[in-house]
Amino acid sequence: MTDLPAADRADPSPATLIGADGTRLAYRRIVARAGDRRPGIVFLSGFASDMTGTKGVALEAWARQRGRALLRFDYTGHGRSSGAFRDGTIGRWTEDALAVLDRLTVGPQILVGSSMGGWIMLLVALARPQRVAGLVGIAAAPDFTEDLMWAQMPEPARARLMTEGVILLPSQYQDSPMEIGRALIEDGRRRLLLRRDIDIHCPVRLLHGMVDPDVPWSTSARLAERLTSADVTVTLIKDGDHRLSREQDLRRIFAAVEELSRESGTL
Repeated sequence: MTDLPAADRADPSPATLIGADGTRLAYRRIVARAGDRRPGIVFLSGFASDMTGTKGVALEAWARQRGRALLRFDYTGHGRSSGAFRDGTIGRWTEDALAVLDRLTVGPQILVGSSMGGWIMLLVALARPQRVAGLVGIAAAPDFTEDLMWAQMPEPARARLMTEGVILLPSQYQDSPMEIGRALIEDGRRRLLLRRDIDIHCPVRLLHGMVDPDVPWSTSARLAERLTSADVTVTLIKDGDHRLSREQDLRRIFAAVEELSRESGTL
């Protein structure tokens, strides 16, 4: 038996936000219970993932039971949003996150970023510091395009990517290979964070599995060192994988959001 909040098995059709360039961003939003003053929650999914993953759906169900505002969405080229995945970049997906933050949320927000979403949440916090009450990173992967993807790519594949503009890479999370565009690597290099101090001052909670095969847990340790905030904790989960989607992992995520809500002075 479990006392985790139950999530609907059928995910209703999402709403759509139309961008200035005609981009269609799919999103799901629940509003706070009347009189609730706690920060809203924005879930930022990972690379080639979408808002219907276990963590996003469970977090919404948890927030709904507690009368909390929550927003989850799909980046361009992901899920039900428009655009081609191969054309996506860290900069473009950060613009998507800023668009939904600016147009679909009110007041301070706690950003919950999974894997690549952990990089996006940092860039959003740097761009909108007054809107961010706290950050929760789940296997956060800042700089992954350079430190993990490019660094591990064989030289022939690097050359083909640079000359042809796209390459197919296998993925353990989907049946078909992923189309990786040259722009992803080049844009990522302009947005690297771990090479310098990161001027973020809100409280940050970082959760990372020690058997994560995709993003080493040392990434969260490096991130904690670079953040200028004095209120940063790293939780290492010895048997945790990259997804951190087990019941015990979800409880840790919920607890981190609760803790940041208390620190905001509104819980």
